[in-house]
Amino acid sequence: MTLKVVSVTVDSTDPLPLAQWWADRLDARIVATNDGWFVIVSGGNAPGQLAFQKVDEATPGKNSWHLDLGVSDRVAAVAELVTAGATVVDEHTMGDFTWSVLTDPQGNVFCVAPH
Repeated sequence: MTLKVVSVTVDSTDPLPLAQWWADRLDARIVATNDGWFVIVSGGNAPGQLAFQKVDEATPGKNSWHLDLGVSDRVAAVAELVTAGATVVDEHTMGDFTWSVLTDPQGNVFCVAPH
């Protein structure tokens, strides 16, 4: 049996605006809304497809998945993301490699690093 990742799915109490936020950040588009219960983002710089699934309550605690975004100018990208509604959580350095940890408008963690 061969398995293939077809989607990274995010739980959300309000998936449509979160899907649009990520679509805007990744120069992608919403390709399906499924009556707001399962919103799919694809194209642009999205890794395959991202899906945003409606749940009744926010998932407690830190999400167990996260996206790692690669950029040519990490500092400028972080500033742009914050302007768009993200929040900086932390910054880490290992040797000469530095990355930033942020959350999207609904608190999901993601990282930004140079590539």
